[in-house]
Amino acid sequence: MKQVWIINHYAQEPDGAGGTRHFHLAKYLEACGWQATVIAASVELNSGRQRLDTDEAHRLERVGGVPFLWVRTPTYRGNGGGRMRNMLAFMRRVILARTTRQLPRPDVVVGSSVHPFAAVAGAMLARRFNVPFVFEVRDLWPQTLVDMGRLRESSPVTWAMRKLELWLYRRAVRTVVLLPHAWKYIAPLGIPRERIVWIPNGVDLSLFPPSQPPVREPSEPFTLMYLGAHGQANGLHTVLLAMKLLQERATVPAIRLRMVGDGALKPVLIAQARQLGLRNVSFEPAVPKREVPALAAQADAFVIAVLDLPNLYRYGISMNKLFDYLAAARPIVMASDASNNPVADAQAGPTVRADQPLQLADAIVQVATASQDERARMGRNGRRYVAHHHDFPQLSQRLAAVLDEVCAA
Repeated sequence: MKQVWIINHYAQEPDGAGGTRHFHLAKYLEACGWQATVIAASVELNSGRQRLDTDEAHRLERVGGVPFLWVRTPTYRGNGGGRMRNMLAFMRRVILARTTRQLPRPDVVVGSSVHPFAAVAGAMLARRFNVPFVFEVRDLWPQTLVDMGRLRESSPVTWAMRKLELWLYRRAVRTVVLLPHAWKYIAPLGIPRERIVWIPNGVDLSLFPPSQPPVREPSEPFTLMYLGAHGQANGLHTVLLAMKLLQERATVPAIRLRMVGDGALKPVLIAQARQLGLRNVSFEPAVPKREVPALAAQADAFVIAVLDLPNLYRYGISMNKLFDYLAAARPIVMASDASNNPVADAQAGPTVRADQPLQLADAIVQVATASQDERARMGRNGRRYVAHHHDFPQLSQRLAAVLDEVCAA
């Protein structure tokens, strides 16, 4: 069986909270003739949990049949210098020969750019073993930071990161992108279009057994749920403002929002909800990925929002949570101006403009007052859509085809 190493600093196991893309891809790659080992940092992204004991520099373990190599990184808080030191420590330690000595020799190395330094480690390992390097682009660094206002286009840091990303694109024999239109950003940099492959995020439908919407007493509120990261790009301020508008409307049915998850912005959102006097919003801790299907089954509908950043979202979106929502077979209310829209494509619920609380509140009422049959139809549409386009067994076959192709070449 051929071997592929997947370098993803923030890779998550199903017992943790967060995206498990590479766990599921690795799980189904085996049926395609590939054994994947996921190499990840020991510190969990949102919680700061340290997976390793004090005396461990790294640990190889099997999680659900998938080998994970946890590499020690320092703990940190927030998005400042501590996080940067964590990133650089991961890159340095991954490329040490002793870190990967216990692994079978790779036939391909995949470097995933949740941040670019993890991908650099992947490129350096591929060079050491003289095997193909595949660059997986999850976020367009530094463009994402520039468009979000966290970096200036004219800054030396931006200049250096653009040089680094170009080196990675040129070094890679294939670039796998999660955003459907990312090629419009990459190809003008001189990268041949045929070397850019779209493999989006997805869902393991076997974990989401079909479920009926919960039966509620007439006095119980309609339950809207947000299940995912509480970060800057998630547009959650707009969601809270929409809930404020709903709370002030005496003519609409009772609607409550359950905010489940963690992230850097969560304390700010809790403070905003308190300032707005929201009685229809509750905040709950993140849950392990394996518990998401059962929790999602408690919802009547989901809400998802992004910021109004046309320069950023012109390349599309591919959020893990969105495919979990679709798999759960519930209506989805979406606030987004991105260049792609899986909710609209699936006919799984209404979409409104980003950063428009009034439009979002109206769309939530539209779903809450729809008939049970209409909501069930939207839910079925969503599940059918992910089964056809985003089921992980299919996505693993597409990744295996890329790996086979670069090996043959």
